[in-house]
Amino acid sequence: PNPPPDQSVFARRNLTFVITSKRKLAQLVNEKKVHGWDDPRMPTIVGLRRRGYTPESLQLFAERIGVTKADSWIDYSTLEGCLREDLETKAHRAMAVLNPVKLTLTNWDEVFSPGHLEPCSQPALPHPPEGTEAPVRHFTIGKEVWIDREDFEEVPPKGYKRLFPGNKVRLKGGYVIECTGCTKDDSGTITGVLATVVPDTKSGTPGSETVKVKAAITWVGVANGVSAEVRMYDRLFLDPQPDAGGKDFLEGLNPHSLKVITAVVEPSLANAIPDQKFQFERHGYFVADRVDHVTGSKPVFNLAVG
Repeated sequence: PNPPPDQSVFARRNLTFVITSKRKLAQLVNEKKVHGWDDPRMPTIVGLRRRGYTPESLQLFAERIGVTKADSWIDYSTLEGCLREDLETKAHRAMAVLNPVKLTLTNWDEVFSPGHLEPCSQPALPHPPEGTEAPVRHFTIGKEVWIDREDFEEVPPKGYKRLFPGNKVRLKGGYVIECTGCTKDDSGTITGVLATVVPDTKSGTPGSETVKVKAAITWVGVANGVSAEVRMYDRLFLDPQPDAGGKDFLEGLNPHSLKVITAVVEPSLANAIPDQKFQFERHGYFVADRVDHVTGSKPVFNLAVG
């Protein structure tokens, strides 16, 4: 007497640069193309979580793409955009130097005193929830700091605004500095950058904006920077449709989908707990690894999304 229930059939969600076949994913695991089912490059729940994806970002993704009865491909960047959108207001900011070279402020001892460390601070959340006070992170600047190699050019290309001889920039949250040159080894590789600190230009102090600069760069103090393992993940496949049309999906694997580097991060990150998310300023969103990160002694961070 009761009518049978209606059954609706919807197309699968095909995501570019991803395979979802359990058999093929198992092959990746069994042949050790990845480091297990929870490898952050895997489209599994445990893999996505270890990569830094939040339940809210996945829910937003599902809502955004909707449902369809026609086969279609969804661009991977849509998923990445949902994670950025979710973490923008949640992830604490921090400075990290991923490709470090030492910057020496040659007049530091004269302007301050030998060994002096100047306290600095920056908001951890630029836009805290309404009615709450912005958390603050603290660090110090001294005679030597780490900067990214990409932030110095001995012979700058057109339009380059960061460090080169004669140019001034601001060390974010710190002082304005003027680059004076660099040091090199016998092969010509740059081993250090030299600059002078401009007095009375500390961020947030009266008169700090009297010296105008066109760029601010991130940095970490040598005195209290923390060494950290950072895992730079990229898409597992180079082919946007790795198993479509009978292709051998293994041929589309990205040989550079994981690059492990040793970075220097600001001291606040030594207290990060597993699964805690951050925005490394200028680099992207990162998560303290759920498995390998050890608070206080062995920081390990995974790139979630650039």
